Amino acid sequence: MSALYDVPGPRAKVRNRTLNVVVLLLVIGAVAWVIYRLNATGQFESRRWIQFQYTSIQNQLLDGLLATLKAAGLAAVLALVFGSVFAAARISDHKWVRTPATFVVELFRAVPLLILMFFFYYGSLQFQLGLTPFWAVVLGLTLYNGSVLAEIFRAGIAAVPKGQREASYALGLRKNQVVRLVLLPQAISAMLPAIVSQLVVLLKDTALGFIITYPELLYVGKQMGGRLNYGFPYIPTYIVIAIIYIGLCSLLSVLARYLEGRSRRRRKITGAPPASAAESATSVEAPL
Repeated sequence: MSALYDVPGPRAKVRNRTLNVVVLLLVIGAVAWVIYRLNATGQFESRRWIQFQYTSIQNQLLDGLLATLKAAGLAAVLALVFGSVFAAARISDHKWVRTPATFVVELFRAVPLLILMFFFYYGSLQFQLGLTPFWAVVLGLTLYNGSVLAEIFRAGIAAVPKGQREASYALGLRKNQVVRLVLLPQAISAMLPAIVSQLVVLLKDTALGFIITYPELLYVGKQMGGRLNYGFPYIPTYIVIAIIYIGLCSLLSVLARYLEGRSRRRRKITGAPPASAAESATSVEAPL
């Protein structure tokens, strides 16, 4: 790595440490100023926070959390399926399959997610299709995030060295076997961080559902913040909701690191690269 850049000398190290300290102090100062302003405007008064000790309020937050997880969970599964199907179509050798798939992926990647939700929700109202806000949120999340995931899958497979494909074809594997047994096992590890990042985006984007009256966390928080009896506690409520979102996204990140570490440990234990799947495929599936 030292060939790519000059190793910092003593003076450069001192300068870097000084800059790090300055940046850290600036961040601490900014956080302290925000806390001071919140305190000065009475955002930490007990009456703005007291509502969270009541069971009914906690149940409302729990209902909003469950609604968020329900929409995000179903949309994540559908988006992964959508992305897998259209990624496979985009790498197809048949132009009549590849071209429409490319058009669909590029179309839904370009359309803002909120417009997709509006399309399903208000279009359903106008044409009496019977779609609830839940399905408008799920379908919008599925199409947008599924298109992004399709590109992630396609790019991950394309990033596998070309020699892996050539060696697999030389062993007599068909294309679907090459993709399933050779390319995917190697691409998954590289794609996993990007996949999890997109699922985190999907989880946070459920908050857009409050605009079409889907009762997720942000919608519940807006109702809680508008209560006069507690001094319109919008900021305290949104702080609580932000902490919940941070916790959920952190759990996804921890899960991703666990899966990535497990995949690496499995490869170390076997002592062979994922490409060996091609050889095992020929021994099992290819004729003797």
